[in-house]
Amino acid sequence: MKISDSKYVTLTYDLNVGEGDERELMEQATTEKPLEFIFGTNSMLKAFEDNIYGLSEGDNFNFTLNPEDAYGDFDETRIIELPKNIFEVDGKIDDTMLFEGNTLPMMDSDGNRLTGSVVSIGDDVVTMDFNHPLAGEIMHFEGKVEGVRDASPEEIAALFSNEGGCSSGDCGGCSCGC
Repeated sequence: MKISDSKYVTLTYDLNVGEGDERELMEQATTEKPLEFIFGTNSMLKAFEDNIYGLSEGDNFNFTLNPEDAYGDFDETRIIELPKNIFEVDGKIDDTMLFEGNTLPMMDSDGNRLTGSVVSIGDDVVTMDFNHPLAGEIMHFEGKVEGVRDASPEEIAALFSNEGGCSSGDCGGCSCGC
């Protein structure tokens, strides 16, 4: 069976970012914890799916995604300062949530969900980065197709009842911005 729309796909891979000798292992999907998703449901980057389309169980893959095919270039305008008081809950800052390097779910004034990383915390402002963690990165995927099968109606229904949540749990190919 070949990878195509509505197929339940299981992959193992290494995701390295960077170029040449400067590549760094960013993520691994292993046989114990593979990437599993339903192909053609907008849960993965289009360019990622384009590179595995038509592969079968047992096939290996090795491809590179440039920023323009993945999460775009790093955008300095997506680093903003926010008033520290918007992070208060019941008049207090929760230090278990608000700390440098933590990723927080947020919402803009139009109700759009965003994910931001805390860059720094000042006395009155918090600097947040709303770029995807892999923005500006060249991503190299090398792996194997572990399984391809028809997705069940229940699996498809569960995917669409998740309201855009990330079912795969990864950030290498996931378009959900996790």
